Amino acid sequence: MNIFKKFQAVLVLGFLSVMVPYTASATSAPWADSVQVTFKKKQIEAYKKEVLQKLEENKKSIQVMVDMIFSFGELGFQEFETSQYITGILKENGFTVEENMSGIPTAWMASWGNGKPVIALGSDIDCIPKASQKPGVAYHDPIIEGAPGHGEGHNSGQAVIVAAALAVKEIMERDNLPGTLMLWPGVAEEQLATKAFFVRDGYFKDVDACIFTHVGNNLNVSYGQTTSNALVSLEFSFDGVAAHGAGSPWRGKSALDAVELMNIGWNYKREHLYPTQRSHYVISDGGDQPNVVPSKASVWYYFREWDVKRLREMVDAGIKIAEGAAMMTDTKMSYKYLGSAYSRHFNKPIAETMYENIQRVGLPEWSEADQNLAKATQKNVGSEPEGLSTELDSISLPAKFSLGGGSDDIADISWAVPTVTLRFPSNMPGLQGHHWSSAITMATPIAHKGATAGAKVVATTLVDMLTKPEVIESAWDYFKNVQTKNEKYEPFLNPDDQPAIHLNKEIMEEYREEMKKFYYDPEKYDTYLEQLGIEYPTLEKKENVSNEKMDSSSQSNE
Repeated sequence: MNIFKKFQAVLVLGFLSVMVPYTASATSAPWADSVQVTFKKKQIEAYKKEVLQKLEENKKSIQVMVDMIFSFGELGFQEFETSQYITGILKENGFTVEENMSGIPTAWMASWGNGKPVIALGSDIDCIPKASQKPGVAYHDPIIEGAPGHGEGHNSGQAVIVAAALAVKEIMERDNLPGTLMLWPGVAEEQLATKAFFVRDGYFKDVDACIFTHVGNNLNVSYGQTTSNALVSLEFSFDGVAAHGAGSPWRGKSALDAVELMNIGWNYKREHLYPTQRSHYVISDGGDQPNVVPSKASVWYYFREWDVKRLREMVDAGIKIAEGAAMMTDTKMSYKYLGSAYSRHFNKPIAETMYENIQRVGLPEWSEADQNLAKATQKNVGSEPEGLSTELDSISLPAKFSLGGGSDDIADISWAVPTVTLRFPSNMPGLQGHHWSSAITMATPIAHKGATAGAKVVATTLVDMLTKPEVIESAWDYFKNVQTKNEKYEPFLNPDDQPAIHLNKEIMEEYREEMKKFYYDPEKYDTYLEQLGIEYPTLEKKENVSNEKMDSSSQSNE
């Protein structure tokens, strides 16, 4: 049965002979309304086998979703095609969709079901600037030079959660199982710019557990505090006075001077910060032209630290330095919140439940072509050509210390509701991240197999959550008595802060019309590789052949 078609099945006696009848009994689970169904081990096992079979049969649907979202290649806050496509699938399958979450045009919340437990499933959807790349090609070969692309792999995660949810939904609908599935997208994750708003605005207040997914190179889940950094994203703007740069520069007050002085001050400050800090900036507005003293200029900073308390101290130091730069240049300074991420803390009982399912599902079987693509890419970016992972990761334990690393605003949700992140193997080891090389596998059999494996883990974990009250009961016990016992969530977000929905608009306007020529058409082509005329894998450059095929495919799709 295709999980992307509406429910048509009727419960038959043959199925009843497999299932052990359940009984109703009272339970102390915190999410139970009154009476909770109790399931036998044999019945739970039958459900798991059923969802695994459904997902195996629907690998094609997963492939189409992965390839379609890859072809859209939309930056944060501009994921209009992606969101319309995913919500269209969910609406077709009976989900109620609330759009414009927290005033964000590309954010939505889709729900189906009745009662408790309410389980949220999330995954990011945005991509990376200047990361356009032909999939299946082991060297730099953009689809459109300079355009955005999925150089992180966020095109794969929605396929994981949508496929898993629809597989489980069929069983819930057929057997009248209580519970609510709630799907949502991580908008503008690369700017860490939305999930704190979702928490602030109450979208997770009635949720019992959250499963998040993110592309990786193995099947993995962790619990406790991770090695990632908390982050605050601020844009500092300076307001000066314009003047003729040659005729009367003494009459000007340069906002750009203030930006440069702030950057100098901050770079000197780095020596006196803990080694766990990370900070970086771009000048987002440096003036208009050289012969005009810039009256306005801005610089955009990311401040990161593993320790939340020290991060707040970093932010305060940055604001003071900006104030000093304004004083030195006789300009006015203001700053604007653009995003944040708390330190991540994932739930132990859910992680342990999920890891049992990871062990059951196991890693995909990689073909020789898959391994050859990975090894050639790794060699081209200067990494050890080790290929794709063939041994399953162990569960990741809490970090006792970290010198710092990346950030993810799923952290804010992890402090609102028991949460875990499943990493699934749709990419390869040895890449630097946020780079065109991370897009190479993301519309190939590697991504398709990895997303299918991820969907199987999510679906079997959902079965556990829906049939074993003790999973969520234990999750909340850990959340209340371990995670939040001595540390309380204090968001960086202020009540009057608003999402920075203007970000990336100009970039997408520049490239979108050209990118539309390369949107995937699954009615004409079996895979996106076929549409682009790419031989899988392409390991070495073949002059002109690839571009000629690309030109032909784009014309046929206009």
